[in-house]
This record gives sequence, C-alpha cells and structure tokens, in this order.
Amino acid sequence: MKIAIIGGTGREGAGLGIRWALAGHDIIIGSRDPERAKAKAAELRERTGKIPIVGETNREAAELGGIIVLAVPWTGLVETLPALRPACRGKIVVSTVVPLTFGGPRLFTPPPAGSAAEEAQVLLGDEARVIAAFHHLAAHELAEPDSEIDCDLLFCGDDAESKLAVVELGASLGLRSIDAGPLSNAGAIEGITALLATINRRYKRKNAGIKITGM
Repeated sequence: MKIAIIGGTGREGAGLGIRWALAGHDIIIGSRDPERAKAKAAELRERTGKIPIVGETNREAAELGGIIVLAVPWTGLVETLPALRPACRGKIVVSTVVPLTFGGPRLFTPPPAGSAAEEAQVLLGDEARVIAAFHHLAAHELAEPDSEIDCDLLFCGDDAESKLAVVELGASLGLRSIDAGPLSNAGAIEGITALLATINRRYKRKNAGIKITGM
C-alpha cells in the first residue's frame, strides 16, 4: 500500500512509518513544513534501509497516498484537515487522533462531534471514508521494530471495505484486529488511550496495552 501519514514527523506517525516501511509499504511523511518532512523521511530511510519513504507537505502527501493516516495532535485537526478535503475524497482516512487535554480536569476531552474521528469526518466531508484505529500503540514501541507489540487493534468505522484495509495494515504490524462497530463508537476507543496513559503513570510503566478476551 502507499500510505500517507499526515503529521508523520511526530513520534507516533514516525513509528508507524517505520513499522509499515519494514512490512513493505510505501510511506509518504506529511508535515506543514516540507523540509522537516524530507528530513524525517531521510532519517527513516536510514533507520529502515527502505527506499520508498519520502517527505512532502501534508496536502501533497494526501494527494499521493492511497490510504491517509491522521497522526496530528487533536488541536491541529481544524487547522489541517479542511485543506486536505479534496485530496481525501473517496479515500480511506485512518484517524489515530485522541482528544487529550493535559493539565485540565479531564484527560480525555471529546469534541462536540463525539470523538476526534467523527470530527475528522465532519471536516473532510462524507466522501472521505474515515476509520478510527491504532490509538493504543505506544510510540516508543513502534520505534523499536524488533520488539513485538503486545495488544489488540481495536477499530471502528462505517465502511466495510475500508475496515478490511485496516485489518491488513494491522496484520502487517503483527496485530490481531477487533472490529468495534460503527464510527459512533470511536469515542469509546479513543478514551481507552487516556486510561492506558493513567495506568502507565500510576504503575511507572510505558507499554500498557489492551486485549479482548473470549474471542
């Protein structure tokens, strides 16, 4: 697959880029700053030994990608997505975004739409096929490709074909995928990230994950 990672210079986006490049996918790192994107792409090429990793602006990355992955901070969605709307029409858009507010009364602070994924759907329009997934993977684990990721991939969305593509992306990371229903369930999936962050902090860990039993 040709995967465009919007906000791919951040830890989560870069970690996903490393793992997917090693799995044989073509990676386009997107950023507001094209030079920063190109520098990160060069860094990832050196780390992985994989040639098909390039850096572009977010808009160019979205235009080139077959699948678009959102790895920007939640506060950057309103600023970033409207310009990408034409490039996302008819494409699978995977939101890894979690609306967290550090230092406030609540760590998980969903927007009026109900979740970051649903907010992305509103901003990109109905023609984008938004799936919520990959929220519970620790960035430091993604950046260490020799280590196994010990959790399930929970995902949700309204388009069956897009869900199959996400299952394939998850399998290339060695993850068991669990379909958690429609996009309206995205808030519940995103909120688990806040729980995992709290557990990590309380128990002085870095890699708390989640698995579904009884399957």
